[in-house]
Amino acid sequence: MGRGWGFLIGLLGAVWLLGSGHCEQQPPETAAQRCFCQVSGYLDDCTCDVETIDRFNNYRLFPRLQKLLESDYFRYYKVNLKRPCPFWNDISQCGRRDCAVKPCQSDEVPVGIKSASYKYSEEANNLIEECEQAERLGAVDESLSEETQKAVLQWTKHDDSSDNFCEADDIQSPDAEYVDLLLNPERYTGYKGPDAWKIWNVIYEENCFKPQTIKRPLNPLASGQENTFYSWLEGLCVEKRAFYRLISGLHASINVHLSARYLLQETWLEKKWGHNVTEFQQRFDGILTEGEGPRRLKNLYFLYLIELRALSKVLPFFERPDFQLFTGNKIQDEENKMLLLEILHEIKSFPLHFDENSFFAGDKKEAHKLKEDFRLHFRNISRIMDCVGCFKCRLWGKLQTQGLGTALKILFSEKLIANMPESGPSYEFHLTRQEIVSLFNAFGRISTSVKELENFRNLLQNIH
Repeated sequence: MGRGWGFLIGLLGAVWLLGSGHCEQQPPETAAQRCFCQVSGYLDDCTCDVETIDRFNNYRLFPRLQKLLESDYFRYYKVNLKRPCPFWNDISQCGRRDCAVKPCQSDEVPVGIKSASYKYSEEANNLIEECEQAERLGAVDESLSEETQKAVLQWTKHDDSSDNFCEADDIQSPDAEYVDLLLNPERYTGYKGPDAWKIWNVIYEENCFKPQTIKRPLNPLASGQENTFYSWLEGLCVEKRAFYRLISGLHASINVHLSARYLLQETWLEKKWGHNVTEFQQRFDGILTEGEGPRRLKNLYFLYLIELRALSKVLPFFERPDFQLFTGNKIQDEENKMLLLEILHEIKSFPLHFDENSFFAGDKKEAHKLKEDFRLHFRNISRIMDCVGCFKCRLWGKLQTQGLGTALKILFSEKLIANMPESGPSYEFHLTRQEIVSLFNAFGRISTSVKELENFRNLLQNIH
């Protein structure tokens, strides 16, 4: 099973780090205390505290990460928003203007991005394009070079392996289009009600290892079963417990974004977007959510630490001289690679990464089955994103699930990353451009959430 699985057992065991914050025993007085009291101070079982994560993210990482994500390589994401929902047919499409996604015109996307969907230098892309063509033909014929034949066989084997946690779009499909993420930002669209609730309900009820008899807190059918739910959750193995908390953290992060970029005012001249503190309180206030809000925010920090760890692990892949953020603009590409490596070295320097080796445990056969269950459940969630009726929500849902899936793929590939050649194509471990763009943009979303929590703390400080 290797160190990759051992890492996840240990890292996901870090859920215990997020068990509780240090609050005063008296009832919280301000809205900020009601939301954040239990997600501040030291975390259990380590010297890590939320404030350290906040300082690292908000002042050392966030500004540089945002600059990188504004570059051409990371702002253009190819996605198929027309894939049918594989689970039900009665999808209500959101007719609101804010739900719409504006795809790029062909001449708006840099030539280098359109012609090279992978990750190496211009010369290496010639080999990769040949491989892609051969894969689309469905055969490895003898007219291909020996090196290309090897690459096709290795990459096909890899893509069919158990390391992939998402069902990715076919970017060769005529329905796949490039989208400029900066022009289609994630924000409040008005998509809510039964259709939106159905998506998250299916995710939680059918894909988080939960039996039907156990009801989630705040579920109208729960009827006071909150203690039963958390007793069940804590009784799970660490992998399944962490799976729930990863999904909850992703859900919380999305809700932070929607509260931070809310349509506050609309006139025929302009729209005003900003922080909606009431919306934030409804989702995270400890009293209004019967204690669920602070738990959700802890899970957001847990998700942050998972993705942060994955980025620290994948540094050797990006350090290889053959890797380029190839757009066709050589000077800009070189500058962006330098910025990328600066960010990854900064992440690697984070002093509170977990030592996965100290947590390795469990029977290998059982661990393999757990990993496969983990992978299949997450792949199913990535497919559910095609059922989202709001196209902008679908875009960001697909991107963020692919990004988290890529992070999990990295965490399970430690040996493959360690054994990569110093130059030339990496047959055992590789990331497509789609995976790279989704990985960094997904972490950018989590990083933004952590930054926005600081803004909401300040906004709520004087509200009672």
